[in-house]
Amino acid sequence: MEAERRPAPHEGLFADGHLVLWTLCSVLLPVFITFWCSLQRSRRQLHRRDIFRKSKHGWRDTDLFSQPTYCCVCAQHILLGAFCDCCGLRVDEGCLKKADKRFPCKEIMLKSDARAPDAMPHHWIRGNVPLCSCCVVCKQQCGSQPKLCDYRCIWCQKTVHDECMKNSLKNEKCDFGEFRNLIIPPSYLTSINQMRKDKKTDYAVLASKLGKQWTPLIILANSRSGTNMGEGLLGEFRILLNPVQVFDVTKTPPIKALQLCTLLPYHSARVLVCGGDGTVGWVLDAVDEMKMKGQEKYIPQVAVLPLGTGNDLSNTLGWGTGYAGEIPVAQVLRNVMEADGIKLDRWKVQVTNKGYYNLRKPKEFTMNNYFSVGPDALMALNFHAHREKAPSLFSSRILNKAVYLFYGTKDCLVQECKDLNKKIELELDGERVELPNLEGIIVLNIGYWGGGCRLWEGMGDETYPLARHDDGLLEVVGVYGSFHCAQIQVKLANPFRIGQAHTVRLILKCSMMPMQVDGEPWAQGPCTVTITHKTHALMLYFSGEQTDDDISSTSDQEDIKETE
Repeated sequence: MEAERRPAPHEGLFADGHLVLWTLCSVLLPVFITFWCSLQRSRRQLHRRDIFRKSKHGWRDTDLFSQPTYCCVCAQHILLGAFCDCCGLRVDEGCLKKADKRFPCKEIMLKSDARAPDAMPHHWIRGNVPLCSCCVVCKQQCGSQPKLCDYRCIWCQKTVHDECMKNSLKNEKCDFGEFRNLIIPPSYLTSINQMRKDKKTDYAVLASKLGKQWTPLIILANSRSGTNMGEGLLGEFRILLNPVQVFDVTKTPPIKALQLCTLLPYHSARVLVCGGDGTVGWVLDAVDEMKMKGQEKYIPQVAVLPLGTGNDLSNTLGWGTGYAGEIPVAQVLRNVMEADGIKLDRWKVQVTNKGYYNLRKPKEFTMNNYFSVGPDALMALNFHAHREKAPSLFSSRILNKAVYLFYGTKDCLVQECKDLNKKIELELDGERVELPNLEGIIVLNIGYWGGGCRLWEGMGDETYPLARHDDGLLEVVGVYGSFHCAQIQVKLANPFRIGQAHTVRLILKCSMMPMQVDGEPWAQGPCTVTITHKTHALMLYFSGEQTDDDISSTSDQEDIKETE
């Protein structure tokens, strides 16, 4: 009986074979499906990139649209797909090729010069109008229905209902809307092209047709600055302006982008720099290069949209401590139109190394904000070294400030810059100044320092005149260490005010010390640092972005004038 119950050897092998086969299938089938899906995805990506490369649209991929979106071809509701960051078209992946052929994008230049600058018709596209937009005919809200409906002009941004759209509107000339004074019309560039062929350069005749208030704006955005918002801002500005006015400085250097100013009337152009203080300095260096080329008449006025970490220059000019999308891009353009022109001192910092056999040329820097030697330069040097190793980890403004706080706390314990007064000699306008027991010296050109602190005016009953950025004077202060810097930041202490001067000279007698110019740090050996006035930059000041420090400082200065 036991022999009958025992299974045959071949039956056991057969069962084991089935188990192995099902195990292989359960393992290999998901692997095969994953491989096949990734292969198809890569093919679709290659096909999509090929369309993007050949297209006149500025297509961008997105995995999730930020608002209810409908394909402009099939009119179906879509969650992901592609959008044009110039004209605003939104399509499903399968309809991309059809949309590329059916819908033209914004024309940078007209195909012919038959139309005058004031006779360009509307360019309407259907669907996906901005939220809370109103019809120009009936004044009712547009885009409220859950389908592809209503029209938007990609130049003047006017919207109209399907039922309100008439032939008169289709043929009506476009006035470029609210930002007509900032937009370079395509017909203007066409006329300029024709004038250059005829060897004429009287661009003021063309500009007179656009009005006296026409101040065309050029956008220079750094897509890698601070919070990495630059890429999205580029698309939003291209939708509101002519795409030819918008540049990514990581792809097109400022000196090349600013050559667009030479096609505009004298002293009419404005530039909006979207980036940190370093990007602003890069653009101002390009402006100085234009002066060297004899293009002074085309020098633009510069505004700032702060995307960096410190943003002290933008804060001084009234543009705030940092932009994180809290106001729409359209409001940024309105602020630029309302801004007033001012001057900004720019300074030459010359560093001459000591030594009998030193044959190298002195290093030269251009300073807009401040120069420092001591603990704050040491924090910047440590931060810069770690950001160079892993740039992707330093894309958050809050995280960057936390790293600065960490290195400042570390220096409070180590005190690497102590006894600075024994290592450095300071001269203001040629007169030597005796220093107390300091750890750092800061030379200021602007009112703000360290991410929003008014260093020169300080706090308390002891009043000092406001630091100006256009008076040809530098303010020189000292700090007693990293902990003293932290106290100044939270308004618990004042710096040691050394004085004001037109020329500042520092002599580092021994050892290596950290130094920085506008946030660009380095370790420096024995040397002589000389700071002299270089030139002025034409900037734009926005008075609507005043902080509490600005208001209190202004009131303090008014009180001083009244007592006088």
